[in-house]
Amino acid sequence: MIITDQMIDDIALGATVLGTGGGGDPYSGSLMAKVAIANAAKPVELIPLESVEDDWVVVPSSMIGAPTVAIEKLNSQNQMLVAFEAMEKEMGCQIAATFPIEVGGGNSLMPILVAASKGIPVIDCDAMGRAFPESQMVTFYLDDLPSAPNTLADEKGNVVTLQPIDGLWAEHFARAITEKMGGSAAICDYPMLGDKLKKSALGATLTKSIEIGKAIREANDNAQNATQAVLDIVGGVRIVSGKIIDIERNTGGGFVTGSLVIEPLKESLEPSLESVCVHFQNELLLAHKGRSAADINDENLLASTPDLISILDYETGHPITTDQLRYGQRVDLIAYPCDQKWRTPKGIEVVGPGYFGYQIRYIPIEEVAKQSAGKE
Repeated sequence: MIITDQMIDDIALGATVLGTGGGGDPYSGSLMAKVAIANAAKPVELIPLESVEDDWVVVPSSMIGAPTVAIEKLNSQNQMLVAFEAMEKEMGCQIAATFPIEVGGGNSLMPILVAASKGIPVIDCDAMGRAFPESQMVTFYLDDLPSAPNTLADEKGNVVTLQPIDGLWAEHFARAITEKMGGSAAICDYPMLGDKLKKSALGATLTKSIEIGKAIREANDNAQNATQAVLDIVGGVRIVSGKIIDIERNTGGGFVTGSLVIEPLKESLEPSLESVCVHFQNELLLAHKGRSAADINDENLLASTPDLISILDYETGHPITTDQLRYGQRVDLIAYPCDQKWRTPKGIEVVGPGYFGYQIRYIPIEEVAKQSAGKE
């Protein structure tokens, strides 16, 4: 499948939904991707995961850092290529194909920049099925695959190569280096052979992004409800339709963290809710009844990581990233199931609510929705 401008727009839209508020700026990412395919020596191909040869050396291409940084410090088009070629030098071979480490916003499009320059395909897969804030939060870490080597590059051309013992140490080192690089950096990690990728990665996530983006676009063209079009694909629930009445957001430590409060609209499907609080660390992590962290408990829980939580514009269904959330926005808050790999004991340990300091147990969104329905 040849990547076109329309596919890039649909990926940017759909992947930002799946990115749960994080994954980087989709607008600048889509612009760079379109320029890259226009200037490429040959068309850039999107290939299915199962078509990858077992002996191919493959490497993901992504950005690391706080999404708010990209508002003032735009990523360089060459930055991602510098990190990728540093990885080729470290590996001592040419890399056969690339792919996104996460399906989320701009990070879904970074591999296209590399593929266009190197004349290689983009693989239709990722290692999260969504976006998570830390480097070890990937299926490769769950499957005990090595993270090393890592290569990071800033927009000035500085390159740092790491040999961490695992993905957790990769996160510790890379996050600190990213801060020194201005809060945002290009990164390549988890190089592997094709047979390992096919066993560990989540397939068809870019085509799922295209499907979601197309559904939002067509719903708006036909004056239909775009949020419902998204829910029909992802199989989730609309928690509340409301207005953002309070938001707190901080950038530091390589993340954007904070919370927001949504007050239900009169026409909300959940009129019994007084208010909903949503917490985030780059990505949306937890939604509960109430207005502050003091209200977090199993009884008030509405959705939690690793299930996906997205905030969509109430009128258009377009996803809103955490750095773009504003007071007064009318939004739909939705939640839907994560991949089953994240519901394993190790998955919950790595990305469950407890990891982020929330003193509650993980309850799958299907069970939360059933409990809520039973109380009505």
